Amino acid sequence: MKKALICTIALFTIHYSMLAQTKKVIADKIVAQVGDKIILRSDVYNSLADAARAGMTNETECSIIERELIQKALVLQAQKDSLTVSDDELEASLENQIRGFISNYGSKEILEEVAGKTVYQLKEDFREPFRERNLADQMRKKIIDNIKITPTEVKNYFDAIPKDSLPYYESELEVSEIVVYPKSNRDVESYVTRQLNEFKRDVELGTKKFDMLAKQYSEDPAVKENGGQYTLNRADKFWDPAFLAAAFKLKEGQISPVIKSKFGLHIIQMVSRAGDDAVVRHILRIPPVTEDEVKEAIAKLDTVRSKLIAGVMPFGEAVNKYSEDEGSKFNAGQKQSREGSTYVTIDQLDKDLVMALKDMKVGQYSPPLAYTDERGRKAVRIVHLKSRTEPHRQSLKEDYNKIAVAALDEKRSSVLEKWFKSHIPNFYIQVDKEFADCSAVKNWANQAVVTK
Repeated sequence: MKKALICTIALFTIHYSMLAQTKKVIADKIVAQVGDKIILRSDVYNSLADAARAGMTNETECSIIERELIQKALVLQAQKDSLTVSDDELEASLENQIRGFISNYGSKEILEEVAGKTVYQLKEDFREPFRERNLADQMRKKIIDNIKITPTEVKNYFDAIPKDSLPYYESELEVSEIVVYPKSNRDVESYVTRQLNEFKRDVELGTKKFDMLAKQYSEDPAVKENGGQYTLNRADKFWDPAFLAAAFKLKEGQISPVIKSKFGLHIIQMVSRAGDDAVVRHILRIPPVTEDEVKEAIAKLDTVRSKLIAGVMPFGEAVNKYSEDEGSKFNAGQKQSREGSTYVTIDQLDKDLVMALKDMKVGQYSPPLAYTDERGRKAVRIVHLKSRTEPHRQSLKEDYNKIAVAALDEKRSSVLEKWFKSHIPNFYIQVDKEFADCSAVKNWANQAVVTK
């Protein structure tokens, strides 16, 4: 049970399995029940299929049933404790899920064809599972939210780990940067604007297709191969405001004039629209930057570096004032790991940054360095190396925060496990004999009515 409790209580994010339920390939039946909450054989089958698609090869029918039993029990307790999910919150979750489906399938029409249902019907199918997932998460949070960990408990947790089982850490770094994007001159922008206007005219005359031009000329690598297509929602905050505003002014089939965003110059074609949701195509062109513009950016950051070295401006203030990298501007310019930590390993950094850090000492600021970012844009940055650890075996001294997180997770898991052991007898539980001998559901099966 402990392993399942450490995971998110909901099974898998409600995903393709809900679409697959329109085409069940096995006879359905109830395989487990907690109170009035049932678990169908098809639920287990579809979740197992989702796990396989996600590469989670260690998932089994037994582990899935265990997590479903946990979720159902949490939902029942949440209802008993009068926890609720607001209609607005539920509707927002449903909208996000549907937008994710549309983005994956390419359009609302394709989604509806695959599912064999309208978007409205899909939302209704998802409504109760989403409500249950939210209630289960709330209940879990209520049980463990006030649990704290003391330094003594962290030490005891660490001391209990066999020394030959302690993880080995590669060198980790804390790195921050100030990034400036050189601006192209007006003549170059005018040339690119004329080129995009020619694309627009060719499509409107019917001599060229927008998606083929996007594949050939667009400089947006994320959607170049699918003809420049994106799924948008008017409320999404991560889109460039100029891009979003221009897109939602269009009617279906219409192409925008050339618009300028923080990424470059675009033309946008509206493919389809339903209220605040839209499918668009775009062609992005990034006006080339000359060496003169790069030198100007280097000179600008050289002045900033002088202030940093002199101590007249803190690095965080310099990031806020000068950096143009949206990804790190609001976290003091820090690079982050895939897990969200400020400690990163060399393999998580771009090759230009790795070369810049090679001979840097902790506390130093690099000279302004020109490079090309992941979107193909020329940029200049100052790099600050805040700290660097040596490769080492896990220790309390160097890895206290990581150990504390693991110790807290273990404590929360134990509290949850005790809560379930004391509450399981309070629920009506039924388990099909096919799964009654599963070790994963042993605690449940001991209290269950075993059915044929």
